[in-house]
Amino acid sequence: MNRQTFHAKNNEVPQVWHHIDATDQVLGRMATRIAVILMGKNKPEYTPHHDVGDFVVITNAEKITLTGNKLDQKLYRTFSGHPSGQKTKTYRQMIDQKPELLIEAAVRRMLPKNKLASAMLKKLKVYAGPDHPHSAQDPQTLELQSA
Repeated sequence: MNRQTFHAKNNEVPQVWHHIDATDQVLGRMATRIAVILMGKNKPEYTPHHDVGDFVVITNAEKITLTGNKLDQKLYRTFSGHPSGQKTKTYRQMIDQKPELLIEAAVRRMLPKNKLASAMLKKLKVYAGPDHPHSAQDPQTLELQSA
């Protein structure tokens, strides 16, 4: 019986497009599910040192929910690198202005801290409204369980 370990190579595993509607989804729970899909851990061909994950298109990012008092207590910080260059906003302000950044930041922090993370993050497409320009890729709708 021949039992050899299988290692997937780049461009050897087909990459599928998934569409997720973020309406009434909890941010952290949705981000963990997305990170697993981007890494490819939901596939039997998962190989940690190759990018075998799928593409994910997220719409309605402005309609995500946060549990507890996180909307007003949790802060989103940016720093330009210059003196007095730190800016702080609450999550409520971020959802009103740029909700895409919240989802991207949550998913980025759940990806591995290596060189593959940037390639995985490029496969994440987030849009605030219900429309997206990726209909030609025929993304499969993925239902996440809401809280």
